Amino acid sequence: MSEVIKKQTILSGMQPTGSLHVGNLEGALRNWTNLQNDYWMYCCIVDLHALTADFKNTKPMKDKIFQMAVDFLSAGLDPEKCAIFIQSEVPQHAELHLLFSMLITVPTLTRMPTYQEKKEKLDSYGFLGYPVLQAADICLYNADKVPVGKDQEKHIWLAKDLAQRFNTIYKKTFKEPEALFTTIPLILGSDNRKMSKSLDNHIPLDFTEKQTEKRLRSFYTDPNKQRKGDPGNPEKCPIYLLHKVYTDNPENEIAPECKTGALGCVDCKMKLNVNLNDALRPIRDKRVELLKDESYVWDVLATGGERARQRAENMMEKVRSSMKISYRKKK
Repeated sequence: MSEVIKKQTILSGMQPTGSLHVGNLEGALRNWTNLQNDYWMYCCIVDLHALTADFKNTKPMKDKIFQMAVDFLSAGLDPEKCAIFIQSEVPQHAELHLLFSMLITVPTLTRMPTYQEKKEKLDSYGFLGYPVLQAADICLYNADKVPVGKDQEKHIWLAKDLAQRFNTIYKKTFKEPEALFTTIPLILGSDNRKMSKSLDNHIPLDFTEKQTEKRLRSFYTDPNKQRKGDPGNPEKCPIYLLHKVYTDNPENEIAPECKTGALGCVDCKMKLNVNLNDALRPIRDKRVELLKDESYVWDVLATGGERARQRAENMMEKVRSSMKISYRKKK
């Protein structure tokens, strides 16, 4: 696809964890599928980032990448509108990461929120330098914007700071990326914590309708509402938060009867079950279709990789030229 129309560029990435869940769908994918109509989108499966948490057990990585790509396509990402690719298949990510690492101090990195949160468990340079690689991911495509939640604001600041530093030391080469904050619905898991595969409190997109119903039945609800007839507080219930996404007019259809006790928790969950399964059915049907043609999915990743490498190498030629480290004349 020729990039002739003048549009701004967006870079988004997600670590390959295999098949995705409802939290991923509503927290990122829905937004990406909307943005692809108005921006040049580069959607990166960031396998190099995944190594910072587990660099020994790499055997499952290929299947995790494949399953994630299937979910990207099932949720509506269009390979004609956005480049979907694997980070490690674009070596320029690692090259720019190395160059950016010269522009930042260790103390700055140790103050980053992700390092502070996990430093007791992860202590490699790869983990410490994670935000620098993330900045390289963004700047490599000269991205104008990066769609993120507020918790990622510091990382976009770092990418912007590194772009400014490079432009000041050498010459203006990079755009200074901005965060594109979007309203992300709060999606909690069965235990009332953030929905996460690692906590096993999630609803996978590849669940069957029966599995979805079983998982919903296990969900935490307002502890003060022990039985039908007890008044509840819907805003403290993860089931009601999902109703806000998947049920029409829950403020009038669900909340009042929950508050009076007229609607019991089991019935409330079953109403959600119908609506959630209805919403996920097209994605699941598309998923089944894609799994019948694995070569198509890998072809999408290969084509996206080619587009990404072309854009990345054009950027790196400018970077090397700005740094005066481009030593050979072009033939």
